[in-house]
Amino acid sequence: MKLDILKNSWVDIVFEGRNKLYGAYDLRKSSGKTSTKALIIGALFFSLAVSAPLIISMIPKGEEEEDVSVKVVKLTDVKLPPKKVEPPKLNAPPPPPPPPAVDQVKFVKPVVAKAEEVVEEPPKIEEIKDKKIGAETIKGDPDAVLTVAPAGKGPKTSQVVEESDDQVYNTAGIEVKPEFPGGMDKFYSFVGKNYRTPDEGGLKGKVYVTFVVEKDGSLTDIKVLRDIGYGTGKEAIRVLQKCPKWNPGIQNGKPVRVLYSLPITIVSQD
Repeated sequence: MKLDILKNSWVDIVFEGRNKLYGAYDLRKSSGKTSTKALIIGALFFSLAVSAPLIISMIPKGEEEEDVSVKVVKLTDVKLPPKKVEPPKLNAPPPPPPPPAVDQVKFVKPVVAKAEEVVEEPPKIEEIKDKKIGAETIKGDPDAVLTVAPAGKGPKTSQVVEESDDQVYNTAGIEVKPEFPGGMDKFYSFVGKNYRTPDEGGLKGKVYVTFVVEKDGSLTDIKVLRDIGYGTGKEAIRVLQKCPKWNPGIQNGKPVRVLYSLPITIVSQD
């Protein structure tokens, strides 16, 4: 007999002569329905998962709120350069002299009136030719002495105060570099005579110092950038403090402060 495993008839054959009240018989009996349900439910979930993006894309979206970004602009005060005020001109030329004295004729304003009411007739054109017009008739004197008022002193000007230039310049951008009187050879000679080398055998190296040559040539702000120990930097400061004045640096024709750097070679006796 051919057995169809898709039908439940095989269950009876398997459980023939066995206890069919046992739960395994019922499970085997309903396994087909259970498998069919599971397959249908699984297919539904799979179809839903595949079509979910399409369904979501078909749902109309609400109006998105516009993103309004506020830009904060920081305002800074800008100081404009002061306006150049031209100083008043000194020794201004005197005003031009008045014209030479000429005859002056009184000007009578024309008035509409009756002939018998006219008291004074206006002057004729020939009478006012080459003559001045005024409130009264005056005979001119061609030989009169001309007087000219003296020129004024003009407004008082405030005294110009030059600002002091305390900027420290670098030797690379200065017009005239500061220099030790007699040249750098004499300066190194001065340092060699006054520098006290430490009593340490075989000590060799360089001490790097910087200082400011002031407008009067004195040395200030002496600093040691690097030394070789044993008090070599402190001794370099002592020597520079007693150094004679230098010739100061010159910028725009005036002495200025200049920063100067200097290496001092130290060689002690073995």
